[in-house]
Amino acid sequence: MTKKLRAKITALGTYVPPRVVTNHDLEKMVATNHDWIVERTGIHERHWVEPGVPSSELGAQAAIAALKQRGIEASDIELIIVSTVTPDMMFPSTACVIQHKIRANKAWGFDILAACSSFLYAVTTGAQFIENGTHKKVLVIGSDVMTSILNPEDRTTLVLFGDGAGAVLLEPAEDGEDLGLIDYHHEIDGGGGENLYMPGGGSLHPPSHETVNQKMHYVHQNGQAVFKFAVRKMEELSTGMLAKHNLTGDDLACFISHQANMRIIDATANKLGMPPEKVIKNIHKYGNTTAATIPLAMNDAINDGKLKKGDLVLFAAVGAGFTAGSVLMRWAY
Repeated sequence: MTKKLRAKITALGTYVPPRVVTNHDLEKMVATNHDWIVERTGIHERHWVEPGVPSSELGAQAAIAALKQRGIEASDIELIIVSTVTPDMMFPSTACVIQHKIRANKAWGFDILAACSSFLYAVTTGAQFIENGTHKKVLVIGSDVMTSILNPEDRTTLVLFGDGAGAVLLEPAEDGEDLGLIDYHHEIDGGGGENLYMPGGGSLHPPSHETVNQKMHYVHQNGQAVFKFAVRKMEELSTGMLAKHNLTGDDLACFISHQANMRIIDATANKLGMPPEKVIKNIHKYGNTTAATIPLAMNDAINDGKLKKGDLVLFAAVGAGFTAGSVLMRWAY
């Protein structure tokens, strides 16, 4: 019997724009203050693009960094999957734009939209092409310019989000190599869509003077409903994944979740019995970068020596939709 191929991450690249916006900067823009933001979110600062910089530019920079780390050319890539809620335009896909920018002329690709769960969905989708033996090099990118859809007058959303990108390279694990993607579980609950959404710009509410005047092209959020779902579902999927594999928090080298709110991360980690040093948190310096939060956290975990080859790591995310997912992986480099 032929053993199933396993997909592993062999390289990681990240990019955030150089402009740093602190809570004190936001105090000059909306009625808020540093202590209020930190108490409710854990965020101290975030990176924002300059006007006119699109998601494809951030994603391309992250992709180039990943390729450089692996020592390969863009022409070696066979498939590009981009996760984003802020594409450069409705079409063509951001994958097409990035493919052209990095000159990955042999790759095909597409976009995935699952909000803050997008990156995990994209990784597990890309893994299928590795595991079925049809592809050997898949580039997965999470890139969002959240500032492009934030209401500059709404303090409840303006303080939460940042801009950034991350990219990983997926390749097949070697024969007998116990590394890479072990398992995943994803869910959606479409009934939650009314709690976090951007109503304008699609076929339901095409762009018009009216949609602009009604601020329909910005993020709209029921923060309390999102918080309750996120805490419950992140805990449920994380503990469920560990139980399925007869594991506990002690078996994990680290836990990397979507960085939406410090209280959500801490609540989930407590349910897993994870000590603080095993919980990767960087929301204080990046805010919520949507599809980029998990690769940015991966990068910090590696740089801090908390994620090394052979380590068992659990990922979890919740996003608009509602969407949710968990991924269990043994780190490959």
